[in-house]
Amino acid sequence: MKNLKKLFCGVLSLAMVLGLAACGGGNGDRGNAAQGEGKVPIIGVSQYGQHASLNNCREGFLKGLEEAGLKEGTDYTIDYQNASFDDNMAIQIAQAFSAEDAALMVGIATSAATACYAAAEDKDIPVIFTAITDPVGAKLDSGNITGTSDVLPVEGQLKLIRALQPEAKRIGIVYTTSEANSVYSLGVYQEKAAAYGFTIEAVGITAQAEVTQAVDSLIAKGVDCFSNLTDNNVVGVLGSILEKTNEAKIPVYGSEIEQMKLGCVAGAGLDYIQLGIQTGKLAAKVLTGEAVCQDLPYEVIENFSLYTNSKALAKMGLTLPDEVAKTAQEVGETA
Repeated sequence: MKNLKKLFCGVLSLAMVLGLAACGGGNGDRGNAAQGEGKVPIIGVSQYGQHASLNNCREGFLKGLEEAGLKEGTDYTIDYQNASFDDNMAIQIAQAFSAEDAALMVGIATSAATACYAAAEDKDIPVIFTAITDPVGAKLDSGNITGTSDVLPVEGQLKLIRALQPEAKRIGIVYTTSEANSVYSLGVYQEKAAAYGFTIEAVGITAQAEVTQAVDSLIAKGVDCFSNLTDNNVVGVLGSILEKTNEAKIPVYGSEIEQMKLGCVAGAGLDYIQLGIQTGKLAAKVLTGEAVCQDLPYEVIENFSLYTNSKALAKMGLTLPDEVAKTAQEVGETA
């Protein structure tokens, strides 16, 4: 019995020593030091929700790291988390990244990036954002943070709608009132619409469950078409929106390539994989110590492309003008 007690005490003492040794590393510098000597840095990636645009951002981000010469498992590991469009979940994810002393946090969409920035502040962990339309309005334009903005080419979209629907007068837009990206983009639409002979009919929502009801109200008001923003709540239920608008024979214009693949007729927008690649290259500079966020102003992709879905155009009885067809990229419908 005495021998058993001695053995038990010895094992307990060894466990306590090892535990204290593991806890005694401290934060140190970011990068490898943040993970402990010889350990691979953790990049915490928080994606606000699951839809094709944000998925493409994540895919592009990983490609950007690779193109910058970094290898997963050697130069970094990814802790990927999805908040399922839940702000509280985004906060919990960011706090978990901080607790594990991530070398870098990445926020895909405004709510995820805002949560990461708040959680990173105490430990001064650098944060990279992407898919944010208005970083200034979101107060993510200063401090240990940088990233890429997906500001929409609103004038390009208005020109496209006018070319496809010469007689159209009213554009319907559904937006989330608490999403800074959407509020900003709606303001740009309202500012520029009159110059192209349009008025904007907008309905604000507070949750994804309200989107289809908002669409119904705009259809009842007699809008000539819908124009999507990069609103996460709206894009997340695009299939349900298109069921209603197709039945009503009202075209929907998308804001990036994936929305056209899902059935929008056309759109002036961005390639979110390219946006992600640009973001990954920024992150690589920070992770390797080549630069700090404060010396890297956030970047905006200024070039946009025209995307068309010929099947969706035919459903709406719309003909693609020659001047648009010359520069537009036809996408295959995936749904």
